[in-house]
Amino acid sequence: MIVQLRHHGLFVDPHALDALRTEFERRHCLHIKTMLEPGLARSMAAALDRSTFADHTHEGIGTELVARSCLATGVLELLANDPQLFDTIRTLTGCGPIGCFDGRVYRMAPASGHHDSWHSDRGMDRLIAMSINLSPEPYEGGLLQIREQRSTEVLYQVANLGLGDGILFRISPTLTHRVTNVEGRFPKTAYAGWFRSRPSFRELVRERSQRARLEHPAQR
Repeated sequence: MIVQLRHHGLFVDPHALDALRTEFERRHCLHIKTMLEPGLARSMAAALDRSTFADHTHEGIGTELVARSCLATGVLELLANDPQLFDTIRTLTGCGPIGCFDGRVYRMAPASGHHDSWHSDRGMDRLIAMSINLSPEPYEGGLLQIREQRSTEVLYQVANLGLGDGILFRISPTLTHRVTNVEGRFPKTAYAGWFRSRPSFRELVRERSQRARLEHPAQR
């Protein structure tokens, strides 16, 4: 264990951070085993299997299912917005100050038309991307691939198959990435999003609340 999100707070092995930062500088990506505490990862995966997902399209990028807000998504959001985690991400990646982590739980199912095209995720003050695997069964395909903007050669790819394992990767104008199609029998489910320089987490929650009131005025 090097970096792990736990029920009672963040665990960090400070002696391993220098080596990880060197790896990130070389590959623009880190694969961190058991980034989510195993028992917590199992409970989140079980809760999400009982949750509702809705179709979602990222214009010009791809399609997926996204979990509606529930207890599991709330717990994951609180864990990812730990200021101690922000400090650790800055140490590992060299990015600037972090205001919030803005994420969602997504699912890509085999033979469903879900796909992800090459894109950069630039904009909206995004600094570093993170994805944590919440798939109770190992899926096939679903590789994260990273390449330079003007190249067709894949610089780095990883199959993030361990329940609770995490990936961090750089958002840059010179890099693009994608997730390959999921194949086989089982879907890929992950909590994924971006560490952003702004807004703060409190402001992010307020913005979502205001947007929800505008979209569903009858629920006020």
